[in-house]
This record gives sequence, C-alpha cells and structure tokens, in this order.
Amino acid sequence: MTSAGGHTGTTAEHRLFADVLSCELALPVSIATSDSRGRQAQAVTLLSGLAQIEDLRKDDGGEEHGDLPLLAQRMDAKLDLILALLGRLARQVDGMPEHELRWSRHGLRIDLADVPALDAGTPVLVKLQPADWLPDHVELPATVLDVVGHRVWLAFADLRPDLAEALDRHLFRLHRRQIAEQRRR
Repeated sequence: MTSAGGHTGTTAEHRLFADVLSCELALPVSIATSDSRGRQAQAVTLLSGLAQIEDLRKDDGGEEHGDLPLLAQRMDAKLDLILALLGRLARQVDGMPEHELRWSRHGLRIDLADVPALDAGTPVLVKLQPADWLPDHVELPATVLDVVGHRVWLAFADLRPDLAEALDRHLFRLHRRQIAEQRRR
C-alpha cells in the first residue's frame, strides 16, 4: 500500500481535482480488485434517468415546487421519503457502506475505515450509488493512483464517451445542489 510512479496523495489529488468541477459528499461506495470494465451501458441509463427525473422536478413549478398544488407537493414529499427509506434498506442488504468521498470527472478520493491491500496501478471496479434516494449503483472501472492512511485515490479508466458525458452532467447537478444548500444556510 505504497505510492508508485512518483504519486503521493498530493500528486494524486492534483491529477484528479485540479481545474475541474468536483463534489465532496458521503455516498455508498465499494471498491474491489478487478479488470472488469463494469456495466457501463447500465450506468449511462441510470445516470440519464436520474437527470430526467431531476429536470422534471426542476420544471414542476417555481422554487421548491411553489406552483404545484398542495396535494402534489405532499405526494412528492412522501415519495422522496419512501425512496430514501428504500435506499437505506437496500444499502443495509447489499453491504455498500457510506463513505466520505471527493468525486470529479477524472476519479474519486475515498476515505475508508478499512483500506483493502491495494498498490498504485491496481485495476479496480468501483460500485457507487449516485443518489442517496435510489437503491441502485453504477460500476466504474478505475486504477489506484495512491493509498495514504485511510484515503484511496482512484482514476477512472476506459470509460465509454457517453458514460463520461453522463458523469459530467451528474457531477454538475450535484455541485449545483451543494451550492444551493450552502446559500440556504
């Protein structure tokens, strides 16, 4: 579990996050050594579906659904609660624990309690639940850049162009949501 190829945590951090949009959040995620390319077509479908849902919700009315009838607002809130509950239950079943991470179009930095024995250059498959309310995950091929303490830096590898584009759009939405939450505080 040491750096190879001259990478250090600082070098890996720069490679993944310098001059690109990134988000820091806690999501269910797991990593496992694998040469698999993952289920990239399914990941594109899932991320595209999330984008459509979020666009529809944004276009429902004014800020925070202000133009929707009260009954529709209540139903929307109940659906949000049910989906969040299903997401939590699914995480308990599939064993994908929530971890703090930083995410960009280039890769991830994950803070793990128990770091698996990984060396720089090891191919891995990342399973990541992109929305806390949706009990489904994407599988992304990556390569370990570095492991320092409880942090692992992973660079995405061999992503399909449509998946890279879907990830960019998803990250933009996450970033926009984080900024909106910060403004509300």
